[in-house]
Amino acid sequence: MAERDKERPVPAGRLRRLAGMARLAGGVAGGMLAEGERQLRAGKRPKMRDMLLTPGNARRVTRELSRMRGAAMKLGQILSMDTGDFLPRELAEILARLRADADAMPRSQLEAALHGAYGKRWDPALYDFQWQPLAAASIGQVHRIRAPDGRPAVLKIQYPGVADSIESDVDNIASLLRVSGLLPRHLDVEPLLADVRVQLREEADYLREAKFLQRFRDALAEDTRFVLPEVLPDLTRRTVLAMTYVAGEPIETLALQPAAERDRVMTALLELLLTELFSLRLVQTDPNFANYRYRDSDGAIVLLDFGATRRFRAGFVRDYGKLAAAAMAEDREGLARAAQRVGYAMGDPGSQYRELVLDMLLLALEPLRHPGAYDFGASDMPARLMELGQSVTGFRDFWQAPPTDAIYFHRKLGGLFMLAHRLGARVDVGALMARHTGTA
Repeated sequence: MAERDKERPVPAGRLRRLAGMARLAGGVAGGMLAEGERQLRAGKRPKMRDMLLTPGNARRVTRELSRMRGAAMKLGQILSMDTGDFLPRELAEILARLRADADAMPRSQLEAALHGAYGKRWDPALYDFQWQPLAAASIGQVHRIRAPDGRPAVLKIQYPGVADSIESDVDNIASLLRVSGLLPRHLDVEPLLADVRVQLREEADYLREAKFLQRFRDALAEDTRFVLPEVLPDLTRRTVLAMTYVAGEPIETLALQPAAERDRVMTALLELLLTELFSLRLVQTDPNFANYRYRDSDGAIVLLDFGATRRFRAGFVRDYGKLAAAAMAEDREGLARAAQRVGYAMGDPGSQYRELVLDMLLLALEPLRHPGAYDFGASDMPARLMELGQSVTGFRDFWQAPPTDAIYFHRKLGGLFMLAHRLGARVDVGALMARHTGTA
């Protein structure tokens, strides 16, 4: 596909974006109906999973959300990472097909965004502005420039109307999920959606992201394993983030490196995540692989995109540490107490539901309990966890959406698990955690 073929205007305004959601809902429903009829003609009894999870519907979801961008696409990405304990598996699998790359906005819309940030007299030629984007994602797209001091730099430019469409996008997708029957009717998703609205509003504020980028630069200044861009404050606005360009290869290229190097990098990334939670209480919660690059010249890990940075309450961090320590000791009663303090619904002592939740937590934290280096490449833990998780929704009197802080942390943890699996890395996760829980 030619690059220009992926240029499409970002739909602006509540009505236009609502029309996009209606088009998506109608397309998915039509696809389900057609698949159901096809299976009936073949003498089969249609199942919801088979009717929904078709190649056509997967294309419809990814195409429409990639076209809409903004909160609609971002919410789809967030929901896709809930590791099966929140969404039905079939819906999570469709949303997981969302690509990191969205459609780029056409030049006319890009020029309007630049003029809105800098004024109409801003001259892109003075900065050697490159009109072809380096990347296009859910909230904005990135373009190469030359900084005033001559250094290579980039502008991360927000799509027009993103901030204004957050409320309507979240409401529209929530309505689509409810009307479709894909969410359990008893499930109260409003606390999660309210938190998503807050996060997306924060992600749309690039001045806030610039502060978090600087906070991480300060925290990691002495750690030579990591390199981060430098904010260019004179060119940074609420809708444009200017920063130095840091070269690097996609993190997945590490698969070509020797095992020792793959293990080293994944150990550094998992250690960083634990430092973020337990020391900084500030976690970059977006698990997208594109947020990491690898610099082959010196083995440095490039860290990008701090828009999804989330502050964690001291109480959650303390209780999660106790939960991890109990899991490592396989102390089921201690684990139940800690999980309840974190916010999980545990049910009555000795109940089948309580034991099932404890089994799930112990399974999810399997890398912590494994003696020595855990072989992520050989692990089938996510599949086992997904299978076990299907049983939880049967306890409708007890089951509820997991605590929001836990969802965001596990979203990032799950992303790192996927990366470690992709790279076939081995990491002594228990030893890393023990340093933070005092169990070493």
